[in-house]
Amino acid sequence: MKKTILALLLLSVSLFAELTNQYITKEFLNQKIPIVDVRTPPEWRETGLLKDAIPIMFFDQRGNYDARRFLQELNKKVDTTKPFALICRTGSRTSMIAPWLAKEFGYKVINLQGGMEYATKGLHIPTVPYKR
Repeated sequence: MKKTILALLLLSVSLFAELTNQYITKEFLNQKIPIVDVRTPPEWRETGLLKDAIPIMFFDQRGNYDARRFLQELNKKVDTTKPFALICRTGSRTSMIAPWLAKEFGYKVINLQGGMEYATKGLHIPTVPYKR
């Protein structure tokens, strides 16, 4: 019985999980979907953040991570019952994090391909300074 309930719970999470891969656009920004910037503080200081982006580091400068700390901060700052987006420098880190969040937690995650390089160099979307 317990195995059946567990299987049903896992199935229900996967049914509600949603992963979308897309490039950022100005129209996307107008939708006001929360954007979580998973880069490191030095990267945030170097290039700034997209306006209203939420900085929550996932991988540190050495590639280490603390998934529990990231999830605690994410759930504190973002309504994870609604869609939200992830962005990094080029889309490499978010292409690993977004599927994990969608599959394991049933979050509706949008992976912003091309990352900040595409947003700032390709689309010339302005940034705001990181203050901390």
